[in-house]
Amino acid sequence: MKMRNGVLTILLSLMWVPAQAETYKVGVEDIDYYPVYTTRDGQYSGFAKDLLDMFAEAHGHKFEYKAYPIARLIGTFVEGQVDFKFPDNPNWAGDAKKGKTVHYSEPAQPYTDGTLVLPKHKGKGLDALGKLGIVRGFTPWDYLGSIEQGKVQLNEVSNVEAMINLGLSERVGGVYFNVDVARHVLAEQLKKPGGLVFDDTLPHTRSQYHLSTIKHPELIEQFNVWLVANADKVEKLRKQYGLN
Repeated sequence: MKMRNGVLTILLSLMWVPAQAETYKVGVEDIDYYPVYTTRDGQYSGFAKDLLDMFAEAHGHKFEYKAYPIARLIGTFVEGQVDFKFPDNPNWAGDAKKGKTVHYSEPAQPYTDGTLVLPKHKGKGLDALGKLGIVRGFTPWDYLGSIEQGKVQLNEVSNVEAMINLGLSERVGGVYFNVDVARHVLAEQLKKPGGLVFDDTLPHTRSQYHLSTIKHPELIEQFNVWLVANADKVEKLRKQYGLN
């Protein structure tokens, strides 16, 4: 009997094939937003990728990242060409999502979109701002009213580094962007840490990035549980990338 059981065990082990990890497509932004995320030469990297990969590995999933221009990504998502979108927020692209049931994760990463100014200009207020530098394609939601009233003029450039140089050279009164990303560019690319500082007396938005899906709400729930259970690891990853 022992021999028969042993032979049966061997046969079962030979027949067993490990389950293949299911692959899901994650739609991401084709933009340099490092250290939060970036797509360079077709490769996605940064905090967001490491965070999502940690979750996927823990649950036997595989994420394949597909980068799209920001304006195209939302259409790709609502049309079902990708399984997930990151980043996302319930307040974004309401018209495009109309009629769709979008499921959002718990906050995955806080962010602040705000204005960075020369240290000597911090706290001088909106009337002293004049011109605002932004990256072409981004909408400075906090300033729309002031722009319509003619209190603030926009100066659009093609990338973050060029935008920050506008502020450093005083060709604009301030620059509007993700504060963590702007600080990283100042310190690591331009080697001018503190050259511009976040002015929290000017209009700004504090919110959260979420993972979203239309197709797989059960994985969103799984991700939520994982975020809580691995809060220490997530915080360590944030610090690794210099994020708040």
